[in-house]
Amino acid sequence: MKTYKILVACGSGVATSTVIADRVKRLCEENGFNVNVQQVKVVQVENMSKDFDLIVASTKIPDTVTTPYVFAINYLTGVNREKTDSDVIEKLKKIAGSN
Repeated sequence: MKTYKILVACGSGVATSTVIADRVKRLCEENGFNVNVQQVKVVQVENMSKDFDLIVASTKIPDTVTTPYVFAINYLTGVNREKTDSDVIEKLKKIAGSN
């Protein structure tokens, strides 16, 4: 089974990314995806993005990044988390289908 690499980013790479990383990891495993989740500061995303299948971030990422991306502020606000869950899973399904 393929392991998908997910980069989780926030401003500091610690606080909010931990909340997001825990949810994304659990969500992916519950939906049959084997994942490796790494947390970083958003300023690191541009240099690291090519090594990852998906980026999930609580803030905007640079426009130069071409790796699929999900904006995950809903995980922090608590509003419409299910929509973000759906976005993450749909992007992973699309990635899996292209491999």
